[in-house]
Amino acid sequence: MIGLASLLLVATAQASDRCEALAGAALDHAEITTEVVAAGAWTPPGMNRPLAETPAFCRVTGTARPVAGSEIGFEVWLPLGDWTGRLRMSGNGGYSSALPYFAMGEALRDGAVAVGTDTGHTGDDPDFAIGRPEAIVDWGHRAVHVSVVQAKAVVNAFYGRAPDWNYFNGCSTGGHQALMEAQRYPDDFDGVLAGAPGNYRTRLNAAFLWQFVQNHDADGGQILPQSKLPIISQAAIAACRRPDDDPDQPWVTAPQDCTFDPAILTCAGDNRPDCLTTEQVVALRSLYSGAINPRTGERIAWGWPPGSEAGWAAYWADPRDPTRPAREGFWRIWAFNDADWTWRDFDFDADWRRAHDRLAHVIDADDPDLSAFRAAGGKLIQWHGGADPVVPLRDSIAYVEAVRQATPDSADFHRLVIAPGVSHCVGGAGAAPQGLQAALEAWVEAGQAPERLETRFADGRPGRPLYFERLDD
Repeated sequence: MIGLASLLLVATAQASDRCEALAGAALDHAEITTEVVAAGAWTPPGMNRPLAETPAFCRVTGTARPVAGSEIGFEVWLPLGDWTGRLRMSGNGGYSSALPYFAMGEALRDGAVAVGTDTGHTGDDPDFAIGRPEAIVDWGHRAVHVSVVQAKAVVNAFYGRAPDWNYFNGCSTGGHQALMEAQRYPDDFDGVLAGAPGNYRTRLNAAFLWQFVQNHDADGGQILPQSKLPIISQAAIAACRRPDDDPDQPWVTAPQDCTFDPAILTCAGDNRPDCLTTEQVVALRSLYSGAINPRTGERIAWGWPPGSEAGWAAYWADPRDPTRPAREGFWRIWAFNDADWTWRDFDFDADWRRAHDRLAHVIDADDPDLSAFRAAGGKLIQWHGGADPVVPLRDSIAYVEAVRQATPDSADFHRLVIAPGVSHCVGGAGAAPQGLQAALEAWVEAGQAPERLETRFADGRPGRPLYFERLDD
C-alpha cells in the first residue's frame, strides 16, 4: 500500500513538472519563465527580508509587449497544493515599479493564485516616462489589465481551468488601479477593493503643487514650518470634536463635516512656536481649501481634512530637494514634456487646463458610470482613512456621490466606508478596518452584502465597528 506521504511526494513532483512545462505555454505577445519555490520563508529578488512562510508554488515571471514601446513585467504565483479557485491581484504604490510581494505572499497563504505587475516600467519616479510615452499608458491603466489577462491564461494552462473568482485589492495607487479596472475593464475582476484611491490623478498632482506654491513666498522661502503642524492638528481636532466624542479622542470623527478656521491660532504678538503669523494663517487656509482656478473660481482639487495635518509634510516638497515640489516630474515630463519647466511657471488656469486635457483621459479613473461593471456582476468596496494626508478624503466622497448619480441602485454593488483617524492606507490614531478581503469574497460568492466591519488599532486593540454607506459617522 502506498502511504499518504508517498502520494503527496508524487503529487508535488507532478506539479513541479507541470510548472517547468508551463514555460512553453503559448501566450499573446508575452513570454514567461518558471521556477518552483519550496515551502517556507523565501526572499524575493531585490528584497532584503523574506516573506513569511508560504506554501510551495510555481513562480511565473513574464514580460508582455502589447504594443510597440510597451514592456510590462508581471508575476503569477500558482499554489502547488490546494488551490481555492480564487485569483487575487495586488495593487502598487505611488509610481513605483516594485511588485507587491508581501501582499502576494498573503494571497498565496490564503490559497489563491497571486498576481502582481511592475506597471510597465522600472523605478519609483515619474521620470520613468522620459522618451517612453507608452509607459504612461501602461501605468495609467494598461499594465494591470494586460497582466491579469496573461495571468488567467497561465492559470488555465497550469490547472486546466479558469479561476472561479477574480479579485483585485489595492490602496493609494492600488486604489486608483482598482477603480480604473471597474471603469475600463469591467470583466477583469468579480470583486474590487479600492483603498484611498488617488483616482483623480491629475487633480491630485495639482493639489501637491498647490500645497507647495501656497506655502512658499516670492523668494521661494517656506511660509508654514513643519514644526507647527502638531499644534495645528491639536487645534483642529479640538475644534471638530463632536458632543458625543470622547474628550481625549485624538482624531476627528467626521472630518468631512467640519470646517476649521486656523485664525484661532494667530499670534497675539511676536511669532512663537505655539501660534501662527498672519501670513501663516493665510497659507494654511489655502491648504485646507484646496486648489482653485484663480480666474474662474472652479475647484481643481480638494484640500486635506482637519485632523490630517500631522502627515502633510511628506508631500510639501521633493524629499530629495526641498526647493522643488513633490512629483515635479509629473509636470515637467508627463504634462508638458519640457525639461526646463519649473513650478514658478505654472498657471492654475491655462496650464492646469492644458495638463488636464493631455492626461486625464489616460490616467484619471473618474468615470462614474459603472453600469458595465454592475452588469458583469462586479462588487466594489471603497474605503478611506479620515486623517489621510496624501489623498483627500473628499475625493472618495465625491466619487461615490457621482456614481450614485450615474449608476442606478449603486449601493447594490458599491459601498464606501470612512475610517476616522486612519492615515493613508495604514497608521494614524484611529482604528483601521479589518477583514476587507473576506467581506468582499462573501459579497461576491455568497451574496452577503457588507454592512459593517471590525476595526483594530495599530497596537491590536479592537475599535468601534465601521458601517458602510455612512458618510456622517
